[in-house]
Amino acid sequence: MHDGRAPSIDPSLFKAYDVRGVVDGSLTPAAARAIGAALGSQARTQTVRDIAVGRDGRLSGPALRDALTEGIRSTGCGVVDIGMVATPMLYFATYHLGTSSGVSITGSHNPPQYNGMKLVLAGHALYGEGLQALRQRIESGDLVRSPAPGRLRSEQIDEAYIERIAGDVRLARPMTVAVDCGNGVAGAIAPRLFRALGCRVVELFCEVDGTFPNHHPDPAHPENLQDLINALRTTDAELGLAFDGDGDRLGVVTKDGSIIYPDRQIMLFARDVLAGHPGGEIVFDVKCTRNLAPWIRQHGGRPTMWRTGHSLIKAKLRETQAPFAGEMSGHLFFNDRWYGFDDGLYAGARLLELLSREADPSAILNALPDAVCTPELHWKTAEGENFELVERLRKQARFAGAQQLITIDGVRVEYADGFGLARPSNTTPVVVLRFEADDHEALARIQADFRRAILEVQPAAQLPF
Repeated sequence: MHDGRAPSIDPSLFKAYDVRGVVDGSLTPAAARAIGAALGSQARTQTVRDIAVGRDGRLSGPALRDALTEGIRSTGCGVVDIGMVATPMLYFATYHLGTSSGVSITGSHNPPQYNGMKLVLAGHALYGEGLQALRQRIESGDLVRSPAPGRLRSEQIDEAYIERIAGDVRLARPMTVAVDCGNGVAGAIAPRLFRALGCRVVELFCEVDGTFPNHHPDPAHPENLQDLINALRTTDAELGLAFDGDGDRLGVVTKDGSIIYPDRQIMLFARDVLAGHPGGEIVFDVKCTRNLAPWIRQHGGRPTMWRTGHSLIKAKLRETQAPFAGEMSGHLFFNDRWYGFDDGLYAGARLLELLSREADPSAILNALPDAVCTPELHWKTAEGENFELVERLRKQARFAGAQQLITIDGVRVEYADGFGLARPSNTTPVVVLRFEADDHEALARIQADFRRAILEVQPAAQLPF
């Protein structure tokens, strides 16, 4: 206690984009209650009357929901409990229920012992300074205390969400799709949604189970897509869709087992969206392929590279009013016929709408421009050291044959035949590295250039490439 009133809270809970921690470690019911009180207090200053609260399928969800709700209501602000839902359904609820504010209690794709919160207040995702402001309210005891608790009510939004998408997205023909939810919360909604669109659905791990007994619910890693690839091989499904633990990211696999990474999905979506928004801006993050900007220009759009992070991309989208944005991690944001938030389920529906016009969906996906590239590589550092190392690289490193240095988020070095990227992760103490080139020879040369540059600023670096 600071002043006899203010609860103490672990500052490490407040990450760059959301709240996240180990349950009963840094993330306790007391911490959730304090965050609720801070959020409710902030809401009261912004004439927000109610906050929608949803949770994913983690075992710790109900206890954290109860504590968070108690904290919010202690300020006189009301709570609408929408139950167990995917994160994008919570975002949808803020529009559908008119609250403009909400909290998704989710650990996303983190291991089972984690949980966290993604927060929206008065139509804005809270991140960075917005989250730190909540922490400061808690630490200084700057909390509203209402003599009567805010009202609590429950709403079911599943049907409204499905009806809203099924009323807008039209498939040219019925499709058979394999859907892998990795036992995350998307399993409670994805099969129903795609059947409502007229699909036959082959379900994989759609039973919600917060222990994730089959594979980790993170489609960014190829090992988590092997069951889906196998299902496409052994069933008549013509396409595979995979979702992360809270349903705001999409993974895509073709009939022949190729993984269509999100930067190539963005190409397909950009072409479609630009047909209705000629000259529109398309926003993507620094991890995406260098084939993307020329593709966007070729289809009449304006490419904008931006910083990685779902909250940062959402803010950029709001600022630019771009009709579409996407991230290499699989967060896809439709501001065209949808609300501009990241929604893996809606992105899956829009993908099926596009591909249902084709006799061979996989051929369309496989024909998108491709390059030789690495997955995300992680150079492990001490806590906080990743930012300092990337800053030293930006200031001191010399890259042979570099055409351009992009420093909006880490260091992205563009060569005539590829690129290399080093950026500090905002969520874990690592430097994220990614390389892409026209061929394997160029990839090896670019990696060697980066290795030399990094070892000059940090001779002891243990590099993952």
